[in-house]
Amino acid sequence: MQVSVETTEGLERKMTIAVPGGQVDSAVNERLQEATKTIQLKGFRKGKVPFKVVKSKFGKGVRAEVINELMSRTYYDALNQESLKPAGQPKIEPTNIEEGNDLEFVATFEVYPEIALPDFSKIKIDRLSAEVTDKDIDEMVETLREQRQTWEVVEREAADKDMVNIDYLGKKGGEEFEGGAAQGTNLVLGSERMIPGFEAGIVGKKAGEAFTIPLTFPEEYHSEDLAGQSVEFDITLNSVSEQALPEVNETFYKSFGVEEGGEEAFRAEVSNNMKREMKTASRNKVKNKVMDALIDIVDVGVPAALVSAEIDQLKVQAMQQMGGGQGADPSMLPDDLFKEQANRRVVLGLVLGEVIKEKNIQADPAKVRAQVEELAATYESPEDVINWYYGNKEQLASIESTVIEDQVFDYIIEEAAVTDKQVSYQEVIKPEPRAADAEATQEES
Repeated sequence: MQVSVETTEGLERKMTIAVPGGQVDSAVNERLQEATKTIQLKGFRKGKVPFKVVKSKFGKGVRAEVINELMSRTYYDALNQESLKPAGQPKIEPTNIEEGNDLEFVATFEVYPEIALPDFSKIKIDRLSAEVTDKDIDEMVETLREQRQTWEVVEREAADKDMVNIDYLGKKGGEEFEGGAAQGTNLVLGSERMIPGFEAGIVGKKAGEAFTIPLTFPEEYHSEDLAGQSVEFDITLNSVSEQALPEVNETFYKSFGVEEGGEEAFRAEVSNNMKREMKTASRNKVKNKVMDALIDIVDVGVPAALVSAEIDQLKVQAMQQMGGGQGADPSMLPDDLFKEQANRRVVLGLVLGEVIKEKNIQADPAKVRAQVEELAATYESPEDVINWYYGNKEQLASIESTVIEDQVFDYIIEEAAVTDKQVSYQEVIKPEPRAADAEATQEES
């Protein structure tokens, strides 16, 4: 086997491979000889068909089959010989497959880039932390009450935070427009579910009233036909309901799993949950800042094949999040919608993979156990859940992968310039606006 490799552009490689014709002919003849033992043809007994007849009848198809197998096998042999690591599948084009000649073909593919890890000490990060105060707990209890809220119909004018049931019909230029009508729909006033002015126009109205609200769609509205357009909504207010919150008592505590200890035990449970949430939020913010910094300081070529594969995965995830059924086709979504996010994920995956390889990072069994126990703690029988994870290799591997990623970030954070900053609980847990998905995918190192 003769191999030559050419760098065409960037990470793309063109590898030309030649396999001696004798090797091809030998493999074809061997395959045909095996076939003579089982082939049945009219006029011949089973296993007695002459080799020449078999070759004449099946030689062309068998040769094509053998050539495909040889190209696949010798491609991987050539990769090992040349110490190349392809990123994605190759494009293989035969250039000479004629009988009596050497088999020649060209494989075009991208390789993984060489990655020079940056000086992580140049990364500067604020790590947020806070004390959970009584006021924070009070606010959380109110939030929990709202999660258990019910609605009671009232005979009064609609007010902010009420839930109304309405029929509405939208018109532009006196004509109904698509998507602008609904019957018997519930709407919480002040939720900003509708375009500006819609919910405010219902405040002060009573059940049974029918009225019209003139509105203008925002300039940046997703529908070009409606963006910036003046419309009217004919609305019928069917009912008005006000929020009813549960009493904070033993029944309320038990609904959250606190059977004993009353208010003190309940507030302690709430406080512990808030601290766990805060710890996770702070950790995620630090990780996001690390990833943002890595994107800024790492200069690495990105294989288009990996970005394309990532785009495909993001499309599938997007369809699932939108409630797309099994028949939904992710390819209908445009690539450009996911390209930046996919590129980011690939870069982060390559960098994190390089850290794993250079630092020989492996999952710490103690950390794997701690994470499994933390997951199990939310179930009624934690020990059974722990045993289930350790009896399921696939699930345990998923935990180990998460632990490795955490260990990589721990390493980078230890090297980085981190400043601890004391803020309020709300500031720690407040989501940060992000331009792209921060989740990194680990590529093979």
